[in-house]
Amino acid sequence: MGKRDKQQSQPSSNDLLETLGDFTSKENWDKFFTIRGADDSFEWYAEWPQLRQPLLSLFANDDSPVQILVPGCGNSRLSENLYDLGFKDITNIDFSKVVISDMLRRNVRDRPGMRWRVMDMTDMQFADETFDVVLDKGGLDALMEPELGPKLGTKYLSEVQRVLKFGGKFICLTLAESHVLGLLFSKFRFGWKLNIHAIPWNLASKPSLRTFMVAAEKGNLSDLHLIMSSFDHYTVGCSGNQAASLHEALENENRIRKEYSSGSDILYSLEDLRLGAKGDLTKLSQGRRIQLTLGGQGGSRFTYKAVLLDAKENSAPFSFHCGIFIVPKTRAHEWLFCSEEGQWMVVESSQAARLIMVILDSSHTSSTMDDIQKDLSPLVKQLAPGEGDNGAQIPFMMAGDGIKQRNVVHEVTSSLTGSIIVEDVVYEDVDDDVSCLLPSKDLIFRRLVFQRTEGLVQSEGLLKRDEFCNKISGIDKKKKTSSSKSKKRGNKKQNDESSNQLKVYHDYLASSYHTGIISGFMLISSYLESVESAGNTVNTVVVGLGAGLLPMFLHGCLPFLHLEVVELDPVVLALAKDYFGFIEDKHLKVHITDGIRFVREVKNYAPADRNEVASGSSKPCQNHAEGSSSPGIDVLIIDVDSSDSSSGMTCPAADFVEESFLLTVKDSLSEKGLFVVNLVSRSSAIKDMVISRMKTVFSHLFSLQLEEDVNMVLFGLCSESCMKEDSFPEAALQLEKLLKFKHPEIGQKVIDTTKKIKCLK
Repeated sequence: MGKRDKQQSQPSSNDLLETLGDFTSKENWDKFFTIRGADDSFEWYAEWPQLRQPLLSLFANDDSPVQILVPGCGNSRLSENLYDLGFKDITNIDFSKVVISDMLRRNVRDRPGMRWRVMDMTDMQFADETFDVVLDKGGLDALMEPELGPKLGTKYLSEVQRVLKFGGKFICLTLAESHVLGLLFSKFRFGWKLNIHAIPWNLASKPSLRTFMVAAEKGNLSDLHLIMSSFDHYTVGCSGNQAASLHEALENENRIRKEYSSGSDILYSLEDLRLGAKGDLTKLSQGRRIQLTLGGQGGSRFTYKAVLLDAKENSAPFSFHCGIFIVPKTRAHEWLFCSEEGQWMVVESSQAARLIMVILDSSHTSSTMDDIQKDLSPLVKQLAPGEGDNGAQIPFMMAGDGIKQRNVVHEVTSSLTGSIIVEDVVYEDVDDDVSCLLPSKDLIFRRLVFQRTEGLVQSEGLLKRDEFCNKISGIDKKKKTSSSKSKKRGNKKQNDESSNQLKVYHDYLASSYHTGIISGFMLISSYLESVESAGNTVNTVVVGLGAGLLPMFLHGCLPFLHLEVVELDPVVLALAKDYFGFIEDKHLKVHITDGIRFVREVKNYAPADRNEVASGSSKPCQNHAEGSSSPGIDVLIIDVDSSDSSSGMTCPAADFVEESFLLTVKDSLSEKGLFVVNLVSRSSAIKDMVISRMKTVFSHLFSLQLEEDVNMVLFGLCSESCMKEDSFPEAALQLEKLLKFKHPEIGQKVIDTTKKIKCLK
């Protein structure tokens, strides 16, 4: 009776575990082992009969002594069973003084060679490469408390890697939960062979979760192996959730390892690099480039995408041993920062032997640059080379945008173009020419920006007080003198608002490449003069509306042009009208259609017929419309962006420089026709490719490279006869007479730009 009462008063294992609460608390474990008692062993997950065979299969078959460490030993009999089988060199550690004292008393006579030490498994007091085997029975699982994240588990596994000898094994008994495997697989990715075994069930008391044994063998840091498993993932016999989670973790990790092995351009973690995934980072390696992720764990607030670049052999003398270059979100998609070729250009200009380029994204938007630098500093210090720095501080550099003030006027999302922003900006510096035209302390420019290519300003116009509104307001006052007093007040208020309104000024071109496009009209100035003197019109097609600034400017300065603009996205047309003052008339029309289709289908149609053709109606070929110069297109301008600027070509879309389209253009142009392409790319290889294709198609090819821009404007002519470069000055004067400018300074800028046009063929 007394015995029964004693058994009833003894707490069950489950009850005791519930009292633990936090498995990482030393005080809780002391209490647990005090209640449990010295002789009442507690086995995590599996008993010795189930562990014996799979465990012994991992030990060496020779008779050499094996030094074994059992961290977080608790009062399990695992090390005692191994000792009794002949493994005499076993060290057990636990941070609970209670359990270490109990285990020492329990084994001092029968197992005198067994060592017991009070020690924190996340901060072991052993020399490097001390042990042949580290045997963990549930220790890693206990450290991975959800509230603490992987911090303690990371420290523990780093210690395991440190104290293991080369060729040594870490044997981890675990329930293989996804957050545990995620840490385990990543920490033992480079230089380790991993195998997973399923521990046999204890049929007498089959638990709800199955125990697995992960064995990691220490090898060369540069080695990378797929994880092997000794069981069928689908018939392993554990619960559905546990099996699915294990299978997914293995599949994902092996996929990552295959990508690493294939040399794919993938992102490494800081831990991967620290463990030797890309060699010794303490030393510079000329031409080394590594993409990686920084932060996301421990004390870091953010995660960053970064690129580590060690300068090439032929780089200039270095001013910095290591430098950090921050790319803001607004410029992250620029070719200069997202392509390898562009990144090497940044390295050369930075004068750093090692440059770490950190690319910001939307997750960093609400943070100041000071916050980001403070967060990054401890991370990048781990990537600084250890040679030649003499403790020097690592400088931070940043790609600026030169904007002093920005105001978002309108945002809209298009199903075709994506997110589009209309913004007003004040630059830190502006060109002298515009300051002379419109003297002002802070000139305001209105910009159209497609978020898909944020580094590229699609269109930019200068804002100016609307003088026309001032004149109209005066007329309105005279017309309404008979109005009531209250009405007059209302009108005055309305007129004052109108007089203060800023509107886009269409007599000034803010984009220098637009000036470059117009300068290329010099190449057909004789033809333009003959058309204008005959009272005819020049058939001009512009593919790509943007904000409509180039068509509006052309309409004003060359009034004999019949302009047809092709735009795929109706949202863009609405923005051009609502925010940039774009207006259609009988000589300036917009077609909402695909540019390539338009050029292909309307090449033999007169301007008057093209609305029907563009809308899909069928009409037989006709001669050109009355007053037009020819049945073909006289000037065809391609000024569209690419939806995929990561290819290295921001403008135009790749289809517009395919040979098939270039041949269509050749057929579409009139005899004296001019083809113009705005090419935006920092890649010399891409520029050479486009030029080569155009040389194949066109009889004559010219280029204009603007020094301050990445834009290159290409001009193609089909006519057999063509002016030579020594005739350019005369042709430029001929063009100057045709251009009608409100401001002579702008006309002079166009003429000056003609001097930069070079003949390529």
